[in-house]
Amino acid sequence: MDQVAKDPNNPPVLPGALLLELVPVPVADIDRAAAFYREQVGFRLDVDVSPEPGVRIVQLTPPGSACSILLSEGLPSAAMPAGTLRALHLVVADIEAARAELVGRGVAVGEIEDVGMGVLYAYFADPDGNTWCLQHMPWR
Repeated sequence: MDQVAKDPNNPPVLPGALLLELVPVPVADIDRAAAFYREQVGFRLDVDVSPEPGVRIVQLTPPGSACSILLSEGLPSAAMPAGTLRALHLVVADIEAARAELVGRGVAVGEIEDVGMGVLYAYFADPDGNTWCLQHMPWR
C-alpha cells in the first residue's frame, strides 16, 4: 500500500471517534445546486469530478465545518429523490448576522424562531426543496 503524507490541516482520527464526513444532498440539477451552495450560501467547492462516464461527484463544505455535502449523479448508493432531505442544521454563533448574510445573498430565509431554552432557528431551502436550519444554541 502506498504511503500518503498526512495533511497537517486535518487532525488524525482518534480511536473510538466517529467523524461525520459527508452528507449526500439529493438534487435534480447539480450545476444549479452547486452554484446555490457556493454563491448564495457561501460553501467552499472542494471537489468537482467525473471519474467515469455518467458519474459526477461535487463536494462542498460550509465555512468552518469539518463535514461536507455531496451532490452527485450516477452513484446508486447516494440516490434519493431530489428535495427530500429535511432540516440539516448549520450551527451559528450569531443567528441574526448569519440570517442577514444569507438574505443579502438572495436566500429566502424564514424569520428567527425561539424554540425554548434560548435555542433559535431560521429555516431556508435549496432550489430543489431540501431544507436547512440555522441553529443558535447559547451554550455553544
